[in-house]
Amino acid sequence: MAQKARKHIAKANADALKNLHLVTLIVHSLFVLSNILFRRRALLPYVLLSIPSFICEYVLERTGRPKFDPATKALRSAGEDLSAPGLTEYMFDVIWVTWGAMVSVILFGNWGWLLWLAVPIYGAVKGYSLLGAARGMASGMQQQQQPDAAPAIGNRKQRRAA
Repeated sequence: MAQKARKHIAKANADALKNLHLVTLIVHSLFVLSNILFRRRALLPYVLLSIPSFICEYVLERTGRPKFDPATKALRSAGEDLSAPGLTEYMFDVIWVTWGAMVSVILFGNWGWLLWLAVPIYGAVKGYSLLGAARGMASGMQQQQQPDAAPAIGNRKQRRAA
C-alpha cells in the first residue's frame, strides 16, 4: 500500500515539474521574443525578478524529482510532495507571480513589474503574523512559569462571591 502511495506521489511530482518547466519556457520565450520583435522592455528588472523564480524552480526540481535505481529502474525516492502546503506552496506562488508579472509587462509595459510587489508584501504579512503568534506563545509561557499570587482561600461558594 505504501509503495502505491509513493508511486502516486512520484507520478504527480513528475507531471507537476514537467508542466512547470514547460510553462516557464513558454513565458520566458514570449517575453524575450516580444522584447526583440515589438517593444524594448527594461531587462534589468527581468533579470533581477526572474532570479528568485529560477531559484524556487531549482529547489522544487531538486527536492521533488523522483529518483529511480539506474539498474533496476525501481523507484528509489518519490521526492518531496509538491502539493504540500507551506514553503513549497510559497515557492510555487513566487513562480506564478513572476509569470503574471512577465505577461503584464508584455501587455502593459514596464509598469507590469509592480505586480511582483505582491511577493514581498505577502512575505511581510506572513512574517508579521508569525511574529505575533510567537509573541503570544512566549507570553503564555511566561504566565505559566509565574506562580499564582495568592492561593484560593475558602470553599467554592466563597470564591464565587468574591
